[in-house]
Amino acid sequence: MTSLTTGQLAKRANVNVETIRYYERRGIIPEPPRRESGYRQYPDDAVARIQFVKRAQELGFTLKEIQELLNLRVDPETPCAVVKNRTDLKIMDIEEKLRSLKRIKKALNQLAASCSGRGPVGDCPILQALGGDRTW
Repeated sequence: MTSLTTGQLAKRANVNVETIRYYERRGIIPEPPRRESGYRQYPDDAVARIQFVKRAQELGFTLKEIQELLNLRVDPETPCAVVKNRTDLKIMDIEEKLRSLKRIKKALNQLAASCSGRGPVGDCPILQALGGDRTW
């Protein structure tokens, strides 16, 4: 089995070196043994673990949720239904965020429609709606 330095791991996993260090501090990847020189020695499978983390992040999972998924993956007795349940919960979370974003978009559209874009900023209906008559 070969070992990788932090830089080699970062390059193969297509992430920044600081990302590797951050994941290590968070416990997302285990702290590897060190060479006598002090350089970390990551196993080859660390690349796949980091790629798993990045794919999960792209799908909206937080690092805490990803850590939970990784912990589930380690236990061969974990039923697939547990992972599906976590995914279903993430879908519901995303659906709520989408509803919230639609409400925000509607409110912003109403604000934008209330403003002609002409006149002094002190008379801007958008700023007035956001902060009343206050000036800072």
